[in-house]
Amino acid sequence: MNVTANVLKRLTVGSGSTGIKLQFFQRLLHISSAKMVKVGDSIPSVDLFEDLPTNKVNLAQLSSGKKVILFAVPGAFTPGCSKTHLPGYVNKADELKSQGVGEIVCVSVNDPFVMAAWGKEHKTSGKVRMLADPSAALAKALDLSVDIAPLGGTRSKRYSMVVENGKITALQVEPDGTGLSCSLAEAIKL
Repeated sequence: MNVTANVLKRLTVGSGSTGIKLQFFQRLLHISSAKMVKVGDSIPSVDLFEDLPTNKVNLAQLSSGKKVILFAVPGAFTPGCSKTHLPGYVNKADELKSQGVGEIVCVSVNDPFVMAAWGKEHKTSGKVRMLADPSAALAKALDLSVDIAPLGGTRSKRYSMVVENGKITALQVEPDGTGLSCSLAEAIKL
């Protein structure tokens, strides 16, 4: 039984004013429950980090007035991310930018030092910005986080999106959250 159901079960005992409290509590849970981001939504105003913990990059500001490709990976230096996902965007960066893309951004739930080192290894400079989401704030705000405890706890699902002037215009989330198909550079829908 999930936490919400467990709490609601405990609140259903009794009558009178308890029923009113229960209705209020159910509404509160409904309003505050997270929903996965979708096309047409605004990108959340979340601070990510580039190279250093002091170098904040606000995602909403970054996408203001331009088209941005944002793709997320479960972890830097992991096999699928290092062999396929990131290199695909690095290799197609010039082609994508010639089609009107202002920035290509890779995000992972890692610290900024790890993302900088991973970017250096894959020669991303001038092609793909490597942004860290160390507390999974973006992944959680988009409702695209996944708990992979044996591999480091809360991570981001694998996805790609196009953001134009702060609005999500395309979104591809891997069906299992970690696979390599619809979120690849070759599959991006501008």
